[in-house]
Amino acid sequence: MRLGLEPMREACARTGHPERAFPVVHVAGTNGKGSVSAMVEAIARSHGMRTGLYTSPHLCRFAERIRLDGEPVTDDALADLLGRALDDGPDLSFFETATLAAFLAFREARVDIAVVEVGLGGRLDATNVIPTPRAAAITRIALDHTDRLGTTLVEIAREKAGIAKPGLDLVLGPMPPDVRGAIDEVAHAAGATTTMLDEMAAPLPSVIGLAGTHQKDNARIAAELARRIGASSRAIDEGLARVRWPGRLEQIGNVLLDAAHNPDGAEALAAHVRTLRIPPERVSLVFGTLADKDWAPMLDTLAPLAKSRLYVAPSGASRSAVDPSAMVARHTGTVSQSLPEALAASRQAGLAIVAGSLVLVGQARALLLGLPRDPPVAL
Repeated sequence: MRLGLEPMREACARTGHPERAFPVVHVAGTNGKGSVSAMVEAIARSHGMRTGLYTSPHLCRFAERIRLDGEPVTDDALADLLGRALDDGPDLSFFETATLAAFLAFREARVDIAVVEVGLGGRLDATNVIPTPRAAAITRIALDHTDRLGTTLVEIAREKAGIAKPGLDLVLGPMPPDVRGAIDEVAHAAGATTTMLDEMAAPLPSVIGLAGTHQKDNARIAAELARRIGASSRAIDEGLARVRWPGRLEQIGNVLLDAAHNPDGAEALAAHVRTLRIPPERVSLVFGTLADKDWAPMLDTLAPLAKSRLYVAPSGASRSAVDPSAMVARHTGTVSQSLPEALAASRQAGLAIVAGSLVLVGQARALLLGLPRDPPVAL
C-alpha cells in the first residue's frame, strides 16, 4: 500500500486516460462512504442511468469492487481488466491496479455515471486522479488509519478534503465546527466550496433500504448528490428504498452482520442494537479485528450489549489480527479457534452479532450463505 498519485497518473496516461471518459460522483469519509456510494448508484439506476460503482474492500468476492448496473463484473471480464491494468501499470500497487481496472471497465461500458468511493484518505488516494467530478461528498470524519492520515480529526479531515477541485461544491455530513473549518480551508484553497447537510433544505427520505438511524444522514447526503447529477425525486425515493449494501446491519437468520471496524462504527452499531430492546442475556457477540485497528474502544462499546462473548481472529488477512486472549483480558469471554466454531456457539442466543472487522464479516457472510470467497486483501 502506498499513498501518492504519480504512478496512477502515468498509468492512466498510458491507457488513454480512462478516468476522463465518464462523469463521476466521488465519495470520501471515514464511515458511511460505502453506504452513500451504494445509495447514489441505486438512485442513478432508478433514474435510468447506466452505472458504474467502485468500492473497497470486498466482503466475499473481489469482483464486488467493480460493478456495472448493480452487478459485479464477471470473472472473465475481471481477469481481462486486471491483466490489462497490470500490463499497462506493472509498478502499480494492488489498490492502484484495481482502480485502473475499474476505470477501464467504466469507459468500455460507457456508463452514464460512475460512483467512486475513496479507498483511504482522499488527497493521495488513487481515485483522486479523476478530473472535477459531477458531485462529491465527505460523509463523516472519525479516527481510523491514524498511522497514515493523522492522529486528530482535523488532520484526517484535511486529508479527506484533498478531493476538492476547482468549481466543486462538497456535500458534508455532520461534523464538529473545527473539522468543518479544516475542510473549508483546504477546499477554498483548491477553488472549491462546501455545504453541510444542516444548511440544506433536503427532506428526509421516508423509506431507506438500509437499517440504522445513522443511515438517515447518509440517505440525505446521497439524495443531494443524486439531485446534482439530475436524478428525479421519484428516482431518489425508489433508489433509497431498494438499495442494498451487504454486511452493514445485515441480518441473516438470527445473525446480525455489521462492518463496524472503528470506534465510531461501533457506536452506530450499538445504537441500533439498543433499539431492538433485546436483553444482553439473549445476545451473543462474535468479535475479532486486525492489529491496526483501535479495538479496545470498540469492544468497550459492544461488550455490554451481550452476556456471551466469543473472540476469534479473522483468518486469511494480509495484516495480522489482534490476539483474542487480549480481548478476554479486557472483557470476559471465550476464545474460539475458528469462526465456524464461534458462529455455532453464538447462534444459540436470540441474536448473534458479528463485528470488528470487514474481513470477519465477509467470512461470516460466506459461511452463512454458502458463498464462494476470495482472499481478503488490504489496500
